[in-house]
Amino acid sequence: MQILSKVLIGIVALAHIWFLILEMFLWQHPVGLKTFGFSAELASQTAVLAANQGLYNGFLAAGLIFGMLHSNRKTGLTMQVFFLVCILIAGIYGGVTAKLSILYVQALPALLALAALYAASRNSESA
Repeated sequence: MQILSKVLIGIVALAHIWFLILEMFLWQHPVGLKTFGFSAELASQTAVLAANQGLYNGFLAAGLIFGMLHSNRKTGLTMQVFFLVCILIAGIYGGVTAKLSILYVQALPALLALAALYAASRNSESA
């Protein structure tokens, strides 16, 4: 279960790195326009907001990675839980208020990683 939790957390972190790239660097590029379904005009008007949003996604990814690599297991676990819960809440909020697919792209992977992390921590406590 420990390996599964690390893989799932890694996937969530990589997704947020991808979100950073999309929102900070590809927002006005054809890839960004197609991904978000925006016109070039709307993308131009919202590029600064998107870059700020991308930066926050980078912070979420960095927090997860830092938590996974932290030398103190308990502190690292706490950090991973914190950032996964933040991502889960943001994903639920985005899915309800912006686009339903955010529930599946952001919230569900965070929930699965959180469940695997919980199971792994329960297994290591009983061992």
